[in-house]
Formats: sequence, C-alpha cells, structure tokens
Amino acid sequence: MPKDFLAGAQDHYDVVVIGAGLAGLTSANILARQGRSVLLLEQHYKLGGLATWFKRPGHHIFDISLHGFPYGMVKSCRRYWSKEIADSIVQLTGIRFDNPMFSIQTDFTRADFTRKLVEDFRVPQETVDAFFDTARGMNFYDDQQTTARELFDKFFPGREDVIRLLMEPITYANGSTLEDPAISYGIVFSNFMSKGVFTFEGGTDALITKMGEELVKSGVDVRIRSDCERIHVGSDGDGGSKVTGVTVNGRHIKCDAVVSNSNLRSTIFRLCGEEVFDKDFVEEARAVRINNSSTQVYMALRPDDPLEESTGDLLFTSTAPTFNTEALLSRDITSRTYSMYYPRTRPEGRPQKLIVSSTNARWEDWAQMPEEEYQTSKADLCETTLDALDHYVPDIRNRVVHVEASTPRTFNHYTHHVAGASFGTKFEGLAVSRALPQQVRGLFHAGSVGIIMSGWLGAMNYGVIVANEVDSTLMTGGSESTSGFEREVAADVAAG
Repeated sequence: MPKDFLAGAQDHYDVVVIGAGLAGLTSANILARQGRSVLLLEQHYKLGGLATWFKRPGHHIFDISLHGFPYGMVKSCRRYWSKEIADSIVQLTGIRFDNPMFSIQTDFTRADFTRKLVEDFRVPQETVDAFFDTARGMNFYDDQQTTARELFDKFFPGREDVIRLLMEPITYANGSTLEDPAISYGIVFSNFMSKGVFTFEGGTDALITKMGEELVKSGVDVRIRSDCERIHVGSDGDGGSKVTGVTVNGRHIKCDAVVSNSNLRSTIFRLCGEEVFDKDFVEEARAVRINNSSTQVYMALRPDDPLEESTGDLLFTSTAPTFNTEALLSRDITSRTYSMYYPRTRPEGRPQKLIVSSTNARWEDWAQMPEEEYQTSKADLCETTLDALDHYVPDIRNRVVHVEASTPRTFNHYTHHVAGASFGTKFEGLAVSRALPQQVRGLFHAGSVGIIMSGWLGAMNYGVIVANEVDSTLMTGGSESTSGFEREVAADVAAG
C-alpha cells in the first residue's frame, strides 16, 4: 500500500502553511513559537522551495545556483531561526564583471563601489553619494511610479556603462528590469551595498536541514509529499467569508488560517477559486504578471582539479554590447552568471569544485517544445555554456566530470510555480498578495511577489510580516494592521 504521508496528523490546526519555501518555513516557525498549532505542507520530498539542492553520483551536491544575500540575513536568521544558522553565514568577496564595456572585481560593498565609480568610471563623488543615499532611503511601501530607468537617468544620464555595472547583478538576483519600479531595484541594491554579498557556509542542504530541526523544536507538524488540492472558504456569519480548512492528499483538515507559500496566481485561481473573491479583486489578480524564469547548467570538476579561487565567487559575464533586457531573456544567450563553489563552501565532507551557470529565461520559449527538441535544446545549452566558460576556465570541457541543465520547465515541475517563475510575480503582485485577508478572513500569502519581496532575505522577511499578521488575526478575530511591524522589519533589513 502507498505510504500515508499524513498519518497521525490532527483534524484541526490553528494554521496550515502551504509550501515550504523560505517564506513558508519562516512563517511556520514563528507561528509555532507563538504557541499556534501549525501544519506545514510541502508537495515535494524535501523542504526549501527554490532554496534547495540535488545530489548526483560522485558525491556532487549542487545548490540551485549560488544564493547570495545581504548581510541583513544574519540578523533575520538569528532572530527568527537560530544563532547556529546565523553564524554559518559568510561573505563572498570575489565578485567579477566582464563585458565589452568593462572588466572589474569588487567585494560589492558601498565603499568599494564608490571608489570604482569615482576613480574608474569618473563619476563625481557627490553624485555617487546622492545615488546611494536615495537607494538606501527606499522602502517597499513607497511610491512605485518612478522606474529604474528614470532613477538612473536622474543620476547618470547617458552612462550606459554605469547602468550596466549597477543593474546587471540585481537582474540576476531578482529579475528586475529597467522598466520595473525603482524601489524594486533600489531596496535590493542598497541592502547588498551595506556590507556585501553573503552565502551559507555548508551549502543549502545544510541550511534547510538546520531549519527543519528548528521547526521540529518549535512544534511544527512538517509533512512532505503532501500536495494541497484546495483551500476551503465558508461564511463568517457576518456577510463575509473565512478560511475553514484545506484538502491535502484527498484528506480534509480544518484550520482557522492558511498561509499560502504557493505562487500568488495559483493561490487565488487554483487553490481557492475566483468565485470566493470580489469581481474587482479577481480582475486585479488576473492583471498580475508572472516574473521571468531561469535556465541553469550544473558542472562538476574533480576534487583535485586546480580550479583557482581567483576565478571569483560570482562572475557576471556578457558579450552583449550594452545592458538589454531582451538580450538577457533571449534563448540566444549573451549573458551568463557563474557561481563558483570551492571546498571552503562545504568545509565538511568530500571536497567539491562545482560551477553553476545561470541565465534569465522566458517560460514561453521552452514550454511547448516537443520532447525531442526539448532534450536537444538542453544539450545545446550545456555545450554552448562550456564553450563560453572556456574563456575563464581553460579546457573546461575536458575537466568536467558531470554536466546537466535545468530550464523553466524543470522549475515548474519541481516547484509547481506558474510558468516556472524564479522570482514570483511583478511588482503589482505585492498589493494583491497583501489584500487577500481583506477578501477572505484568515487567508494569507507569503512568498516571492513584487520583486522586492523575492530573494532569500525578502522572502524570509515577508514570512515574518505575514506570521505576525496571522497571529494578530487569530487573537482579534479580524485582520489587524501590522504596518508598524512592517516598517520595523524594513528598518532591520536596511540597518544591515
């Protein structure tokens, strides 16, 4: 008989969290620590969402690309997870850029970027300081009308080289384009500018394992291979509606609140059904655009391969003459970001030398390919990536012992993200996500929305905000404002 992954689960919980990405994990942990009974459901066989990994023969453990995040992650992990997790966060100092406009290396701190902009790019010191101060002052509840392009044109008119330097890494980090709101760029960029780029020493598998242990300590009922099929909504007795439970693996479980860490569009249209929402809200939700996806190529070298750490930790490369969103998304790849993994990345266990190439991509370019063409395109992606990487890692084709690729279809298969989205929704998704509790009492969403809430730090802190809103709602019976807490979280992140 098939295993019952819900064996022993209660018939009722205070909160059901759907999806174990970083926002869902953090919400579940905080709510359990606040004394709530919490059921965490994950359809995959492991936790983490896109913060995950996979293993291949030869003891190769691949993170799904290198997860770099701002120093604020240290404070968030210490406060909402554990000191042990926070203490495992280390800085990456070898950040390289190589394209037709310039070739530089930086530790990605404000001081170093300022020095390079003034000395190498000949931008006046006062202009650089004003730009950084403006970006640092942005918050996610600010005006969203000014675009990133307009922000750059204000401070660096006609300087496409400066725009490329400042924009390319953030596009890689969260999918931002020049057409998106300036705050979606400014918040992420200024957070990184605080003290540089950091990662988790030991790899994603170690991080998620430690988070899983903390969830158990906190009392969360964690269930893998448990696919939520429906969020049930009933009358609240006052003319409105409220969450009553979920159906998961064919079983109905009652609850007083749901935190969906699923894709925003999936939450509204698949898990709930548009009939439970106001017509105007449904139209707003339909207008929310899905953000782009990614392709990645995973390459393993022998443990004794002489891969020099001078190659860098993150290497942003491009053959395109200028920064261009269309070129970044095209299947005719001109821009690749390489994440280099050295033995120090995983100080315990078998030494590994791994390289992951990542490129932004469109779902529609991959979704409808016949299987034979799809497999051929994946093989071509591997071959062209090896050709491009040879410039930085000579003779790479003969040095690799394992190569494979993932596409938007891969991300869609393993995460159920709509269109294989790597970065959730565009900026308009944030307002729709935040408005869910006003439509259905007890219904919340936390995840990668609005771009500024994507990435590890953004997703985690959105989970923090929503957890506190859920707790407030369960205490008062209504959706209380948590705007003060939201500003506190934003201040914590900005403080670094």
